[in-house]
Amino acid sequence: MKLLLGLVVALGLLAQPPAAAPRRAPQGPEPLVVNSTEGFESIFDGTLKNWDGNPEFWRVEGGSIVGESTKEKPLKMNTFLIYRGGEPADFELKLDFKMNSTNSGLQYRSVELPEVGKWVLKGYQADFDFENRYTGLLYEERGRGFLAVRGTVGQIEEGKKAKVIGNIKGNEDARGIVNVNGWNTVHVIAKGNILLQIMNGQLMSAFVDNDPKGRMMKGLIGLQMHVGPPMKIEFKNIYLKTL
Repeated sequence: MKLLLGLVVALGLLAQPPAAAPRRAPQGPEPLVVNSTEGFESIFDGTLKNWDGNPEFWRVEGGSIVGESTKEKPLKMNTFLIYRGGEPADFELKLDFKMNSTNSGLQYRSVELPEVGKWVLKGYQADFDFENRYTGLLYEERGRGFLAVRGTVGQIEEGKKAKVIGNIKGNEDARGIVNVNGWNTVHVIAKGNILLQIMNGQLMSAFVDNDPKGRMMKGLIGLQMHVGPPMKIEFKNIYLKTL
């Protein structure tokens, strides 16, 4: 024991403890970087690898996924380009989109409905529309309908309708966040029964799904084209991070 203590003293391991470091002011969160993809994995490599949809309407052009209908080639029902690389449960997803008409959306935690048609999905949707009446709200395609109106926090209980439990930003203020004629960055976070939908750095809608019979805890990701007048929707910079 004496030999061990001697070695410790000789190596200076029993020297006086260093003076406490001066206290620093608490550091806040890092500044917002809307397009940061640190920790994310790209799920669009410039081709339709791992993506599945009707080739009459979906293609890759200029580094973007393009969905387009025309007067000569109209849509008969909503159709989706489905990501076949997995069915994530808790995740973050980021992408950029631009559209010129009608309605679209980002589908997640969804299931296919082959009895309805090929490339048809049911599930949560971050809604986009060219008139900017609904962009940013949470909708459930072929399910419970409107869940969280833009600018609100929503909640639903089993057997009941969705309700607003808080406000994030007034609808008109949230409306101004959307770049109608250009690119928008969408960021969806799904963690347990909590869903957050962010656009261009602004939280647009949040939802607490306390309906065990109606909610989905994992599922498919899809990009939507909507029935109606001719439309063109573009998607790029698609990144996924599992939590």
